[in-house]
Amino acid sequence: MNAGANFYIVGRDPAGIPHPNRNATPDGNLYDPTHGARVLSIARGLQSLEIIPFKVAAYDKKYKKMSFFDEKRKEDFEFISGTKMRCLAKAGKNPPDGFMSSKAWIVLAQYYQNLEK
Repeated sequence: MNAGANFYIVGRDPAGIPHPNRNATPDGNLYDPTHGARVLSIARGLQSLEIIPFKVAAYDKKYKKMSFFDEKRKEDFEFISGTKMRCLAKAGKNPPDGFMSSKAWIVLAQYYQNLEK
């Protein structure tokens, strides 16, 4: 805000922390995707900051590209986590077509493969 920002895009942070009782929540996680935005929206001193919730993106298997997740077509989507992406890169495997630019994937894969050396 001191630098002139009047909005903040917030995702789910911390993401993917499992709930101690995996059956306590629908997805088994401690936090739901709106927790980060809700906490920031009530934080003292941030009332003038517009909190914009992050839209969840996933790989759309039907259209072979990244897209915003659509609950009505959930079987068409694959969530490719950062961990899964790094494992593919380290192993020299390719992600699904349309997941990301092939040139960018080559750079990413080379980086992770060189870390092993």
